[in-house]
Amino acid sequence: MNDHRPVLIVGATSAIARATAAELAHRGHALFLTARDTDELERIASDLRLRYEVPIESAAFDLTDTDTHETLLQQAESGLGALHGVVLASGNLGDAALTREDETETARLLHINFTAPALLLNRIARALESRGAGFIVGIGSVAGDRGRQSNYVYGSAKGGLALYLQGLRNRLHASGVQVMTVKPGFVDTAMTYGLPGLFLVASPQHVGSDIVTALDKGRDTLYTPWFWRWIMLIIRSIPERFFKRLSL
Repeated sequence: MNDHRPVLIVGATSAIARATAAELAHRGHALFLTARDTDELERIASDLRLRYEVPIESAAFDLTDTDTHETLLQQAESGLGALHGVVLASGNLGDAALTREDETETARLLHINFTAPALLLNRIARALESRGAGFIVGIGSVAGDRGRQSNYVYGSAKGGLALYLQGLRNRLHASGVQVMTVKPGFVDTAMTYGLPGLFLVASPQHVGSDIVTALDKGRDTLYTPWFWRWIMLIIRSIPERFFKRLSL
């Protein structure tokens, strides 16, 4: 497959985004990579250029600075042409214990995991809708499927993002734009390193391959690895009168 249609990757230094970028570059897509860590960003861009020989550009970008969203899109399309897709992989687990005491931390997590992504995707959706083609991939989390005391602020933001993407999918379907919600389970990344209670941990490469394969198949929602769909079905089915007594 030789497909140079440009894809924007937001949060490109995350392990999942890096693996997804490699899969897309392997298929021939030109990529515009963004993240805050410019040194790591350029290392990733250089590696992808060398391995896949496709157009790769990069730029420093802080998703939470919503005043820069329009400038980013203009920069990406100026460098590579009209965007065909976006993979939004930015997120932050934060400090769940701190959110109980500090509203500033709560506001920060809600903004970086929900508000800022939704505002950026609003802009991208308008562009793709006007062209009648393309895709949006939003990487959420299984944590958004049910509120648990251990991470309910992060989970509520990811749950809000999933609902936003569901509505966007409904809106954009008639225009031929695919919107896919990705819900990874535990993945071996810097964000999860050292966390207690992890099990069935997947590699970023496995998740990246799952994402692009599901995108090719036109999937709406992807649990990855696959068994998380059934794990979360069981968790969602527990009656609230019992669930609220659990320490999760």
